[in-house]
Amino acid sequence: MERTGRFDDETRIFGASRSEHSDEDFRAKLEEAGKKFIPKGEFEPETWAKFASRIAYVQVSAGDESGFKVLYEKLSDQPDRDRVFYFSTSPSLFADMAFNLKKAGLVTPNSRVVLEKPLGHDLDSCREINGQIGEVFEENQIFRIDHYLGKETVQNLMILRFANAMFEPLWNSAHIDHVQITVGEEVGVEGRWSYYDDAGAMRDMVQNHMLQLLCLVAMEPPYVLDQDAVRDEKVKVLKALQPINDSNIDSSTVRGQYRKGAVGGKEVPGYLEEEGANTDSTTETFVAIRAELDNWRWSGVPFYLRTGKRLPKRHSEIVIQFRDVPHQIFPLAKSMTNYQANKLVLRLQPDDGIHLVLNNKNPGPGLVRLRPTALNLSFAEAFGGRSPDAYERLLLDAIDGNNTLFVRRDEQDIAWQWVDAIQDAWQNNHVTPKGYTAGTWGPSAAIALIERDGRTWNEEAGF
Repeated sequence: MERTGRFDDETRIFGASRSEHSDEDFRAKLEEAGKKFIPKGEFEPETWAKFASRIAYVQVSAGDESGFKVLYEKLSDQPDRDRVFYFSTSPSLFADMAFNLKKAGLVTPNSRVVLEKPLGHDLDSCREINGQIGEVFEENQIFRIDHYLGKETVQNLMILRFANAMFEPLWNSAHIDHVQITVGEEVGVEGRWSYYDDAGAMRDMVQNHMLQLLCLVAMEPPYVLDQDAVRDEKVKVLKALQPINDSNIDSSTVRGQYRKGAVGGKEVPGYLEEEGANTDSTTETFVAIRAELDNWRWSGVPFYLRTGKRLPKRHSEIVIQFRDVPHQIFPLAKSMTNYQANKLVLRLQPDDGIHLVLNNKNPGPGLVRLRPTALNLSFAEAFGGRSPDAYERLLLDAIDGNNTLFVRRDEQDIAWQWVDAIQDAWQNNHVTPKGYTAGTWGPSAAIALIERDGRTWNEEAGF
């Protein structure tokens, strides 16, 4: 933001935590991290010096009012400036921080608060936290951040659908066979075993990231690109999700937990062998779900969701699988092992891009042979330069007061209701995680989940 002139001369940034630092020490820590993580060509000493001059530090403990009073003194000279408070802590501290900000006189009509996920561990705890935050901030001041909504390809999904006449007429059950959403991670719990064990893949990934991606794929066109118009349409999608409960839990979900194996040619321990692990844990590190929507556009179209840790690669994508042509006039196509109906792949990571598979004639005389051919749009190649990080984009939106890519309270409630029903059904039916070897695509039951419908997961090498 500093390099592109996003800040005005009076913009200030305060770090706040329990640790004791001087302003100089804190800036030095940031500079060290900046040199490590900012690409070398972008780390400009003069720009960094200007950026660092904006930064100060305040020692603040969430439950202690004294630190908030010090922060008030530092901000009191400009009471009318916009203030954005970013809560990147355990949600159990959110209420204390919000109430202490209010007691110290720091919350003004021009204030906003950014809440990091996860917001609670179920519907009741989420409502409790939202209720407490709501006593201090109005809903339009609350920015519940989900960094997946800041990814370039995710935002481009709306452009693809609503700014191109060729796709939206086909975006329905008459032309789409199914949708796959995969968010795969190579990493394990990375020293955060205790935190992860309280959450699991369902709470950590499905309740927020996966359902948000599903909403953007399935939503109706909003009447205008307005923050509430967009979020109204996402809420309709969540309300249309068919419930998964005791009656269909076995046929609609798969739980998994990674065992020791190899990722990227390196041996890695199993989940129960990680540092600090409880060997009796039944927390899932992998989830696959077959979801359906009860609405006009998507009736009968399954949405297959899949996420997990210690998978073969870091890999996030949305696959829109179109139906095949109603009558095949090219006889060899029926016997070709590589023949496939059209599909649209939106790659979120590691390399943003769009991949459209079309069938073309294989060059040569004789019988017509078809060959699937991809039209590839790599954002890096097409547009050049650096693509902003998702957090960069979303924090800039928070500074600008744009709520469109943040999660509204009613969205969270409905998502938690759906996820809680699955968690309850797992418990009621004693559904324990199935083991899978690290470096594979999850338990074999996840393959069966989609293949019993005559479909298969997209696991092509890439663009």
